[in-house]
Amino acid sequence: MATLEDGDMHTFGPELPAMFDGVKLAAVAAALYIIVRCLNLKSPTAPPEIIYQDTALSRYLLKTCPLLTKEYIPPLLWGKSGHLQTALYGKMGRVNTPTPCGVRKFLPMPDGATASFDLFEALGDHSTGDDITMVICPGLGNHSEKNYIRTFVDHSQRQGYRCAVLNHLGALPNMELTSPRMFTYGCTWEFAAMVSYIKRAFPETLLVVVGFSLGGNIVCKFLGENQSNQDRVLCCVSVCQGYSAHRVQETFLQWDQCRRLYNFVLADNMKRLILSHRNSFLSMSSSNIGDADLSKLCAATSLMQIDDSIMRKFHGYSSLKDYYERDSCVHYIHNLTVPLLLVNSSDDPLVHQSLLAIPRTLAEKRPNVVFALTQHGGHLGFFEGAVLFPQPLTWMDKVIVEYTDAICHWEKTRPACRRSRT
Repeated sequence: MATLEDGDMHTFGPELPAMFDGVKLAAVAAALYIIVRCLNLKSPTAPPEIIYQDTALSRYLLKTCPLLTKEYIPPLLWGKSGHLQTALYGKMGRVNTPTPCGVRKFLPMPDGATASFDLFEALGDHSTGDDITMVICPGLGNHSEKNYIRTFVDHSQRQGYRCAVLNHLGALPNMELTSPRMFTYGCTWEFAAMVSYIKRAFPETLLVVVGFSLGGNIVCKFLGENQSNQDRVLCCVSVCQGYSAHRVQETFLQWDQCRRLYNFVLADNMKRLILSHRNSFLSMSSSNIGDADLSKLCAATSLMQIDDSIMRKFHGYSSLKDYYERDSCVHYIHNLTVPLLLVNSSDDPLVHQSLLAIPRTLAEKRPNVVFALTQHGGHLGFFEGAVLFPQPLTWMDKVIVEYTDAICHWEKTRPACRRSRT
């Protein structure tokens, strides 16, 4: 057997430490490359891309809403990653979350369901002197107790807005269902009931309509379903919605941007929420949900499977296609005549780039629509900060209030032309 002589070992000795140093350096370089790519550190910050028609209103908005025209600067070390922005929103909601004080209202629905919303009074006068109420629809399975909602409500209250926040049917913990159905992707019944209550309780109030994610679909669909739904509405803001349920669910089956993984996580959360009402579904005689449906639910690994086995049956849709077509705001949003701000982020891992053609085309064709597309922000993240730690208020919170303030002052100076947009 061949062996190494002492002289041979002496020959390799000086090279071995240098070789190991080279391996370490290569490993560090590879790790840094992965970090830079994953965190998107080389991506430059930029102002939002704004798509609009050149009208007196749009020129006024761009002049009075600096957040729409200046750079959005996320936290340096992680804020340029849409995944981390989305994950932080999903896990924490917001940082240093306030606890606004409100009153919970319960509204009986014609089918026996009980809708609920939380009402938060303004903490001061609005700058216009008017009585203005924000009617807010949260995201998928969310309610007024979520941190991002509490942060936004507190900020809005301090700017003189009364806030009414819908609690999606079946989403509140420890609140039993009184009919065998929950919220769905586009059912506007509960939101309509809340808006009707606000109009009756505060006959002088004007409304600002705000929807987050799934809530954006609901509010745009509500306003477009009937022209009378836009009465006393100053404007509408939708943030991070997908516009077309069918196309959203198709993209959720793709693996790019880890969208299939997000789909699995969202489906798992929905399964737990639905199964928490299992006894209600099985005990009510009018229920369309049986043991076989719940068995299919337990085996589901995507939102589309849950929609087919459970969600579409709440309203008796004969097929998944029918459910998605009739519940998507894309078929109603062109009916809106009030000022409409649509906000999305290019790095939102839940909203595929192809879906952004819908708001882009709408803003190019409709004089009342402004579409703001940020480069960073993730899904309902939009955190701001210097290096590592985010600020309590996000760009999203501030831009919504800035836009609505501008619209309120625009309307205040044009009382004779109210509802007339040029």
